[in-house]
Amino acid sequence: MKARPLTVEGAVEFTPRVFPDDRGKFVSPYQEAAFTEAHGAPLFPVAQTNHSVSRRGVVRGVHYTATPPGTAKYVYCARGRALDIVVDIRVGSPTFGHWDAVLMDQLDHRASYFPVGVGHAFVALEDDTVMSYMLSGSYVAEHELSLSVLDPALGLPIPTDLEPILSERDRAAVTLAEAQEKGLLPDYARCQEIERGLVPGARPGA
Repeated sequence: MKARPLTVEGAVEFTPRVFPDDRGKFVSPYQEAAFTEAHGAPLFPVAQTNHSVSRRGVVRGVHYTATPPGTAKYVYCARGRALDIVVDIRVGSPTFGHWDAVLMDQLDHRASYFPVGVGHAFVALEDDTVMSYMLSGSYVAEHELSLSVLDPALGLPIPTDLEPILSERDRAAVTLAEAQEKGLLPDYARCQEIERGLVPGARPGA
């Protein structure tokens, strides 16, 4: 498995080796040894797994978890194609306001790690696109927040050849500037402390 640091500090793209044969293929989207080498933690601490199915044009995000408590994510596309986006919304981060994107498909089977405090969004590029997540914390509705994926200040790479399909919650989401003004954004130093506490020995950004 190959690991590549993304533009957002602490976020990592993983590309596993694919083993095809006459029956189909086999792939391992998460591998502890590769994660440990890229991140510094001995493993990703899974508290919950999520699974979403989306039709072409669905845009989910930008979603993030109030920090504290904070949640890290490990995400891959189990079926279809998606443009997966990480946004640095951690106040004080060296890459605050930056984003990066990973094309997730059934050719390379890339996965992404999102550290505590960053924002996450994706665009489904095909019908029946399945996204699977491992989360370091359990879902608590009142801790889940969102920013506008169409915020021009973020300039996220939403494809222009499709009409974005957004939930009511995501359509009503505030901009990055509005969230910062209201004190809703995570603090980078606090995010680092929480991430270090997820697993003994973790080194965020290593």
